[in-house]
Amino acid sequence: MTMLAFQPKSRTTKTMRTLDDEYRQRIAPHLKRMPWVLRVTDHKKRPSPVLIIKYRKPVDEDSKETRLVERGLLYGDSLRRSLPFIRQVLSRIRDENDKYLDLHHFLQGNSITFRGNLPLDEGAGARLSLLFRLQERVKDLDRVELMARRIDNFTDEEAAYWLSRILHFSKASNRWAVAGMRIMLGGLPGDPAIAQMLKDLDTRE
Repeated sequence: MTMLAFQPKSRTTKTMRTLDDEYRQRIAPHLKRMPWVLRVTDHKKRPSPVLIIKYRKPVDEDSKETRLVERGLLYGDSLRRSLPFIRQVLSRIRDENDKYLDLHHFLQGNSITFRGNLPLDEGAGARLSLLFRLQERVKDLDRVELMARRIDNFTDEEAAYWLSRILHFSKASNRWAVAGMRIMLGGLPGDPAIAQMLKDLDTRE
């Protein structure tokens, strides 16, 4: 594991201040416009940070008001293994003027200090929500990484479709879809082909 290099306190404080200013000026104004939100927070019973993905849903059919509905969370070893993928997803998000928001800067380093909400578009929200739901109770981190990297190759439409398959049907149908997608994207537990597939992905990249 790569260790985070020591940084002088003044440099660290300056970096945090710069990110805080950037967040207030460039990022926060987009929160109400984007359909998804990634919350970076702390939980007493879970290792920090905890990432929670939330979808903006109308309060009712005739209302313009919305509420945030949780669609999954990620933390601990699975988060550390998935961070490169998550940063890639965040790096591609653009504003209404087609300018990159550079949200991946807020999750840099081994020790993530940012706490707050990051705005996500439909594609990013669907990809992260899909990963957060599929990795639940998966102990093999190679499988988690493989799922993350293959989800990253989905188009926005594919990510939205597969997410709908695990959310919007009966409990049994959703559960079967989750089990099937874990195998489809991450293989069977203990399968030696998982490690080889990860190596093949490294070679292609």
